[in-house]
Amino acid sequence: MKQTPAIIRLFLVAAFAVSILTPSFAQTAATATNSVIELDVNGMKVLIKRRPGTPTVAAGLFFRGGSRNLTAANAGIESFALAVAGEATKSYPRQSLRKEIARMGTNISSGSNNDYSALSLASTKTNFETSWKIFTDVALNPAFATEDVERLRDARLTALRAVNDSPESMLAELNDKIIYAGHPYANSPEGTIETVSKFKTADLVAYHKGLLETSRMLLVVVGDVEPQALQKDIEKAFGTLPKGSYKAEPVVPLTLTKSTLDVTSKSLQTDYVKGTFAAPSLRDPDYYAMRTAITILQQNVFQEVRVRRNLSYAPDADLSAMGANTGSISVSSVNPNEAVRAMLGEIQKLQQGSADQDSIDQMSGYFLTTHYLKQETNAAQAGDLAQYELIGGGWRNSFEFLDRIRKVKAADVQAVANKYMKNLQFTIVGDPKRVDRSVFVSN
Repeated sequence: MKQTPAIIRLFLVAAFAVSILTPSFAQTAATATNSVIELDVNGMKVLIKRRPGTPTVAAGLFFRGGSRNLTAANAGIESFALAVAGEATKSYPRQSLRKEIARMGTNISSGSNNDYSALSLASTKTNFETSWKIFTDVALNPAFATEDVERLRDARLTALRAVNDSPESMLAELNDKIIYAGHPYANSPEGTIETVSKFKTADLVAYHKGLLETSRMLLVVVGDVEPQALQKDIEKAFGTLPKGSYKAEPVVPLTLTKSTLDVTSKSLQTDYVKGTFAAPSLRDPDYYAMRTAITILQQNVFQEVRVRRNLSYAPDADLSAMGANTGSISVSSVNPNEAVRAMLGEIQKLQQGSADQDSIDQMSGYFLTTHYLKQETNAAQAGDLAQYELIGGGWRNSFEFLDRIRKVKAADVQAVANKYMKNLQFTIVGDPKRVDRSVFVSN
């Protein structure tokens, strides 16, 4: 469960943030897209955002598809292959690579989620040229040494076996299995104990080779770089790769037609509860009203469940950011029935139109503050551009976030609450005897 919502603190400075930032925002938003150069390099889309004066450079090489690239038999292979690729290349054995990137203060890492995977680079501007050469070598010429495969396999298996050690991670794992049953997201990006145990080095090599099609790839670079010079480096690195025929399509949204409840018995002092509902994705016009609605709900459940009733330390409401998106409420409590009943009551109030326009308008300060705080680093901006390009209807939409939030009306919040905040899929880890089923499936 999350700690005290940051929104409580951020609202204290929201009005100040609005007074400072709002006058210049319109000009910034109108010209923001001009700061990004879009290129096509051998079928690979490239986005370069130059930020003069910044001392670091961030780059991300993204691979489209995520869970849709996987099957039940090879779940986790993409994440595993990219992680091993980052250990050593044919030109840089592991120790040499580690020594060189440590000397420069460079970081090269990888990650995967349900929608895409990425190799990422963070370096100083001074060391970007050398870091770029290593980064592209990691992407294109990994060594896949057997000792690296086995070491990372052991680490991944240890992490997978530890899922049930924490009630939070156990709850998340069980929740995903329930809501994604029959959906492409059912294929976990991190894999399972069974799949990760079986992958051979040759499997990883073959899978990695299949990823290197430019139609699958997106490159984003943010920092104080010279676009024309960088374009030449990109063409040199990626210009001879096969284009392939990958076609990016939006993932099928979740269809949740009725409320459900799944309780897993575990001896704990408190019961851990999560209720999930289908929600609009970044590319959906409803996303911005839902983002506002979730923020209001987060405040309200905190005040009602923690402050007024003292039923839980950290009740929460959350909106994910996935192609097939979800929203949720979550709580840890010795009295899960009363806690969830109160949270569902707050949802019902939103559905009945409790959010007034003045309160919604005042939230602009909160969104303004959090938006710019999240945009402070080049890595964050690269990630934002990539996320909107891959699952948000195009990178240009990333610059429209605040404008669209400002246009949200009270009627929009009520509409999305009624449209989406229903048919919750409840997952509980704790004592089944403390659970009154009628509280969770009556709506």
